[in-house]
Amino acid sequence: MSLSDVSNKQATINYPAEIPEHLELADDEFVSEILLLAAAKWFELGRLTSTQAAQLAGLSRLAFIRRLEQIAAPGLDLQDEIIDAEIDAVEDLAG
Repeated sequence: MSLSDVSNKQATINYPAEIPEHLELADDEFVSEILLLAAAKWFELGRLTSTQAAQLAGLSRLAFIRRLEQIAAPGLDLQDEIIDAEIDAVEDLAG
């Protein structure tokens, strides 16, 4: 299921204008990163499935799982076997 297949809501957040520049991100990159990090955290906490988190981040499930590897922080305990199994399962589904 793609993001375009689900009903969407929109949120507005206020943040200091200099934050995206400080992070060396364009405004659209900043928004994408906020969504990815929120999705990753909720997935880590078990509040979203990998599919739901991927939808929130605007990514395919495989792309989301791969991004988790890239943003892994000490507090994000994603075991290699679990990640590998998830990637294998998604790749099998993708054909």
